[in-house]
Amino acid sequence: MLTGPHPSGKVVVSKIFVHGIQIDAEVGVYPHERGRTQPLVVDVELDVAWSGADRLADTVNYETIVAAAKAVADEGHIELVEVYAEHLAGRVMADPRVTRARIRVDKPQALAPHAAGAGVEITVVRA
Repeated sequence: MLTGPHPSGKVVVSKIFVHGIQIDAEVGVYPHERGRTQPLVVDVELDVAWSGADRLADTVNYETIVAAAKAVADEGHIELVEVYAEHLAGRVMADPRVTRARIRVDKPQALAPHAAGAGVEITVVRA
């Protein structure tokens, strides 16, 4: 966690988010989903204890969130978007400043043309 007292004397939680991350990933349980990528749209929302950061090094950089989402896709074929979300949560929770992560993964082609998308949302809280 960030150190130092907040001027108000209270603990402040900063909500850091990146919405609409476009990822191409090998994901799916069906034979036609193997050996090819398909789009995912990923939203990441993090709670970070905050004590008045005024430098990028004092907070979670948006670019590291996007890099983590891409790195999970680069791990290879994943059968379920739930597993993708769990792996991404593990990566962002590796930063000890992150106290909670909400990961939403939308698979827009999953039920096309009958639905605009389908997916999962998970929340991980540091114990």
